[in-house]
Amino acid sequence: MILLTGGAGFIGSCLHAALRARGHRTIVVDRLGQDGKWRNLASHPPERLLAPDELEGFLAAAPRLDAVIHLGAVSETTARDGDLVWRTNVALSQALWSWCAAQGVPFLYASSAATYGAADGEGGFSDDPARLAALRPLNLYGWSKHAFDLWVQRQLADGLAAPPRWAGSKFFNVYGPNEYHKGPMISVVKTKHDEVAAGGPARLFRSDRQGLADGMQARDFVWVGDVVDVLLWLLDTPRANGLFNLGTGTARTYLDLAHAVCDAAGAPRRIAFVDMPDSLRGQYQSHTCADLGRLRAAGYDGQFTPLEEGVRRYVARLRSADPYL
Repeated sequence: MILLTGGAGFIGSCLHAALRARGHRTIVVDRLGQDGKWRNLASHPPERLLAPDELEGFLAAAPRLDAVIHLGAVSETTARDGDLVWRTNVALSQALWSWCAAQGVPFLYASSAATYGAADGEGGFSDDPARLAALRPLNLYGWSKHAFDLWVQRQLADGLAAPPRWAGSKFFNVYGPNEYHKGPMISVVKTKHDEVAAGGPARLFRSDRQGLADGMQARDFVWVGDVVDVLLWLLDTPRANGLFNLGTGTARTYLDLAHAVCDAAGAPRRIAFVDMPDSLRGQYQSHTCADLGRLRAAGYDGQFTPLEEGVRRYVARLRSADPYL
């Protein structure tokens, strides 16, 4: 039995589909709400669905679990409620780590590329543990993920109890099906598709960085299927302990992405630039690119889907009778 927090969410539900396809029994910890999020699990329901406030009581009974995969979080980069973010992203993660250490259960968790912080990528994107303390996230969400990464590092340095196997994944810009409930945090691929499908241009933010042309902001966009493949590999690979970047290792511009969406939708390449909202100025990463050296050194040799192919797959699913995975 595998416990998966955030299992009805975007990445979580895609991972859940793969776990169920492999024959794993699962318990999902999440809230379905009233906005159709249940459809993320419709074709692969879990054995049990727990609300987050039921988790503590469930774990107190010391259930027999094969692994805990912790993806649940307040993931909005514009989040403002620091107390809620700390309870959800840090305190809960600490509690799950400690439970897995006490029960001898493997533990996988989600960190984020938002921990790197540097708006222009000048600090690099190395997941070398020796560099962890020097990172300065730009927003509350990134800081909360960084706070837990640092806590794990201190636990290990102090020789305190740890799960028998553990791995954290610093997700870069993930896109793909089952993200439809995410509102303003939905991927740029989906929002550009909707703009183009409505007959308009794909709208991109003007650059707020001197010397960087509009549309040349670049991110490491990673297809959700590749993320699932890496997470399954981490689950299956006892030697892969540590905190790893999870991206493609290639930065692509927003202009590249918009053109790929237009091409996949069979629409002309029409781009319109709009001013960046004040809420994002100073917090907007204009360049991200995963350094995959440590993941490759750990033995992962899978290949990552090129942006154009991932966008083509996603747009085809968006235009199918059932866009859910």
